[in-house]
Amino acid sequence: MNYIGSKLRLLGFLEESIKSVVDDGCISFCDLFAGTGIVGQHFKKLGYQIISNDLQYYSYVLNRHLIVNNDDLTFSNLEKVIPLLIDVKIDEKKKVVCDYLNKIDRVEGFVFNNYASGGTINNEFVRMYFSDENARICDSIRQRIESWKNDSLINKNEYYFLLASLIESVDKKANTTSVYGAFLKSFKKSALDLVVLEPLEVIKSDKINMVYNTDANKLVKDIEVDILYMDPPYNNRVYGDNYHVLETIAKYDSPQIKGVTGNRVNKTQSKYSRKTDVKRAFTDLIENANAKYIFVSYNNEGLLSLEEIKKIMSTKGEYGLLTKEYQRYKSDVNKKKEDGHNINRNYEDVKIFEYLHYVKCG
Repeated sequence: MNYIGSKLRLLGFLEESIKSVVDDGCISFCDLFAGTGIVGQHFKKLGYQIISNDLQYYSYVLNRHLIVNNDDLTFSNLEKVIPLLIDVKIDEKKKVVCDYLNKIDRVEGFVFNNYASGGTINNEFVRMYFSDENARICDSIRQRIESWKNDSLINKNEYYFLLASLIESVDKKANTTSVYGAFLKSFKKSALDLVVLEPLEVIKSDKINMVYNTDANKLVKDIEVDILYMDPPYNNRVYGDNYHVLETIAKYDSPQIKGVTGNRVNKTQSKYSRKTDVKRAFTDLIENANAKYIFVSYNNEGLLSLEEIKKIMSTKGEYGLLTKEYQRYKSDVNKKKEDGHNINRNYEDVKIFEYLHYVKCG
């Protein structure tokens, strides 16, 4: 998934840097602002026990599968619905279920009625987040997943696997420039391709991993870990605005929405996205952290300055700083997309700096 602040291209830097600081006895790793969970997944694969958290529910859904699910899913209660499940190998069952869902009858639900042109054509605002058919596919699969859960035909692990797979699959066909703060005025090529529910991987692990969907400043008071990793919002971009459609698909709660974008009226916003709150929130977070090592990813365009972060973290122990220069994410560069749509963002610097602050807690 294309995601604001994604650390996908920085995973090597993060792994090398963190391993150069921590001692060999560290076994637990907390990803406190998880987003799509790319960092937590990486360290899960390295053998760490993972605690993951994010304020957004779609993030919880993704991480609930990718972090908590440790082994192949059986879908045993679905065998009467999908007889093919009886005879296939266990590692093939998740694909059989996804293939079945790809073929169910289409329905028109909240996504079609609010985020597709066919459903909004007579409304004040015509929205084009998805093609009509892709909106129907999303609604039909989302409703079937929920009915299976309510009828106890799938367990929680299977439910979050299917829901996470749907979010990832639908996002690939969205008619946007990677975020949902706006939709394109005409359909790009990829948005006209049909959504196909593709099964997400199951990351094997022998650890008991945990995922939360709560305020980071509250959670940090209740957990104790070896490595506490934080990648908080850097600026005033509100994740609730930029990914509101995914939040609605995840919750499927028929929320009150407004305006041309159809944004959720009641949405969550991080204190770390507000200049008036970020310093106080960060200070409180560090003060209450119970970890052997604390790492904070931040870049040179953040609301907090280097000196502010250093001063706050130094109260906890021995402070250090590691730096990585990298290219700005391509969707943030003012360039013509292959599908002919422009992204109207102008930045003086194509390269930015990622700062990894750390403290060895005393």
